[in-house]
Amino acid sequence: MKVALVTGASRGLGRAIAIHLSKDLGLHIIINFAHNRDSANETLEEIKNNGGSGELLQFDVKNSDEVKKSINTWMENNPDKFIEVLVNNAGITKDNLFPWVSEEDWDEVINTSVKGMYNCTQAVIQKMLRKRSGRIINIASLSGLKGVPGQTNYSAAKGAMIAATKALSQEVAKRNITVNAIAPGFIISDMTKDLDEAELKKMVPANRFGKAEEVAYLASFLASDKAAYITGEVININGGVYA
Repeated sequence: MKVALVTGASRGLGRAIAIHLSKDLGLHIIINFAHNRDSANETLEEIKNNGGSGELLQFDVKNSDEVKKSINTWMENNPDKFIEVLVNNAGITKDNLFPWVSEEDWDEVINTSVKGMYNCTQAVIQKMLRKRSGRIINIASLSGLKGVPGQTNYSAAKGAMIAATKALSQEVAKRNITVNAIAPGFIISDMTKDLDEAELKKMVPANRFGKAEEVAYLASFLASDKAAYITGEVININGGVYA
């Protein structure tokens, strides 16, 4: 059975991606979460209500020992299942102008996105290489492409994910593994709930914030056989605000 592991899948973009990978591609979904089991269960319930299958797997993507132990144990207990799709979605923001960004906030943001991507990809890539099949999708951001004031830490984290996507894609392409990044702009989610949507949407040619489902449609396409010849790409989904 083919499986997708989606990190940070208890809410927002992660939840939408998990639901659509199940609905569109019939994948069994591993819903990763760090703390909020209730929200993760809501994701699972929605997948099941749509006729799909899934399960929860709790670990903090920043903690390499926790990631290895959780994923290795899952693999040992599920020898008939193969994690063919990995979506590195887990990420956090700790916004502030650079002179006031604490070392703790810098490390937390960088480690969640970048170290988290490293930990989770390391845990699954050996089997992908042996199976000669895989899809790795990294959820980056507009911030990692153009830089956003007040988000130096987040821009650095997402920029690193983009660079890693391009390098890794070249290493594993011969094994039929694709590695791509999605760079969302303003998307309606928990991360943007405190932003002034009415004011900020004036910057967007499409004159609105995007929906989590619209990002999920793109992730679903990149995880499918239809995208087998697309790798090393960073695909913007931002309503035209930056190209």
